[in-house]
Parts: sequence; C-alpha cells; structure tokens
Amino acid sequence: MSLPPLNALRVFEAVGRRGSVKQAAEELFVTPGAVSRQLALLEGHLGTPLFTRSHRALALTASGKRYLARVSDVLLALSQATEEIKSTKGRDPLRIWCPMTFGMRWLVPRLPVFRASQPDRDVVFITSLGTVNFDAQATGVAIRIGRGDWPGCVCHRLVDIELTPVCSPALLKRLGPFRNAADLTRTTLLQSAARPNYWRLWLDTSGAPDLNPERGITFESVSLAYQMALEGAGVAMGQRALVAADLKAGRLVEPFAHRVNSGDAFYLIYPNRLAGDVFVLRFRDWLLDEARESAEIGSISAQKST
Repeated sequence: MSLPPLNALRVFEAVGRRGSVKQAAEELFVTPGAVSRQLALLEGHLGTPLFTRSHRALALTASGKRYLARVSDVLLALSQATEEIKSTKGRDPLRIWCPMTFGMRWLVPRLPVFRASQPDRDVVFITSLGTVNFDAQATGVAIRIGRGDWPGCVCHRLVDIELTPVCSPALLKRLGPFRNAADLTRTTLLQSAARPNYWRLWLDTSGAPDLNPERGITFESVSLAYQMALEGAGVAMGQRALVAADLKAGRLVEPFAHRVNSGDAFYLIYPNRLAGDVFVLRFRDWLLDEARESAEIGSISAQKST
C-alpha cells in the first residue's frame, strides 16, 4: 500500500478547492509558507506537478484535477467516519506543561490560532518546571529546555537558546553606549536563579571573564528580570526568542553585538505511546510550523542588524 503524506493531502485539497495558497492557509490556520512546503512534499512523493504556477495565478494540472476529485471523496469519507467515532467517545483535553516565561512570551501569543483550529477540544495549560508525569494523564505534551535526550519520549527541537544582553533604550541613553563587556560594571546585572550559568557563559566568551554576574539582582523567574530591564533598572541576560517581540517593538535593545548559543533548546516532548495520537500530531505540526517561521524571521532580523 503506497500512501502519500496525509497532512499534505489535507493541504492539497484545501488549495485545490480554494484555488489559493493564501486562502487555504487562512482556512487551515497555518502560514502560506507551511502550505507551500506541504504541496512540494506531496508533489515530490507523487513525482508529478499538481499545479501550474505563475506570478499571479495557481491552476490545477490535468493530473491535479483528477487527483483532487479522488482525494476530496476520500477525505470526506474519512471525516464522516471520524466524527462517528468521536461522537461515541469522550475526548480528553490536551495538557501542555510549559515553563512560565516561554508560555507568556512565545507560546501563549500564538496559541489562539491553534485553539481556533480545534474549537471542540479543550486545552489545559500547566506552567511548571517540575517533573512531568505523563503516565497520570491520558493526553499530554511538555515543552522543556534541554538537548533532546528524554528517555521514552518523542522529542522535537523548537527554538535554540541564543543568549544576548538586553536593556531599555532609556537606560542606554542615560548611561551612554557600552564600549565593551567590562562597561557592565556601570549598571545592575539581572538574572534568573533557574539559569544562573547564562550570564557566566556570555561573559566568558565576551572578554570579561572576571566580571561577577552574581553582584546584581537574581530573580526566581526570568520574567521578572525582563520586566526590570523594561523598567530601565539594569541589563538582563535575554534568551533571544523570548525577547524578540520587545526587540522588534523597540522596548528593549541589544547593547552588544555578541550573542552566544547556549547549546540548549526548547523542545516539544511527549511519550512514545502518543506518537500516533491525532490531536497531539496536529499540535506538533502546528507548533513546528510556528517554530520554523520564528527561526526564519529571527534569521532575517539578524542579517539586517549585521
């Protein structure tokens, strides 16, 4: 049995029916880039083009028209069969364990889009750094910092942790530009007790290994360190993905060009037994698309700043 990628089929049907990548993306609550990648994946699997593309138009090929008719019938039958099963079985909510700051600054602003695409399925959001007990819950995923080595779990790398000091424009205006890392002695260093090595890692690679990062203010949560930086009270060690919105809006600035990759990343993890769970896979696909788009935007911003 030769089956094509099922998610790509769903995307193809939407594009074929709507005649537009943009409109299909809006219907599926994903980005146009994600739609284009799925179409390319399906055409690669089939070994034949399904659309003809020009600067302003997208049209089905003869093969594409025949394939769309068959795919539409199959997806309709599959949808009807699925709804019959769902109507006879209770649906557990998806539990998402997530660090508070990642949730506030990265996931929650994006989550309404996913929720709108799955309005009939509940989500329980748990902000915790403690051990996740997947065995106690029917359906659950977690976002954790690490290097992808959680035993018994499927692990997907989401966002690299790139370290960069950040402060308010007002502080930089008041103190003047920092010529080098040693100038940080003129202000207060802000850090998180959960990640006390981040300032040390950055200082050791910036030419100021003798500067003591513990002489400033340490918070239990990095969210508070970011808030103090926004208030102009000092310089926080930022995880760039978590301060990207503030940097883009100009609420925070990077006083140094030097950035350091910590080697860690945020990962989506879930137990092996959920590797085939439809709702988990929908959340995974959506989250990976969001992470990919975030990385592409970050790369463009970095190129513009150099």
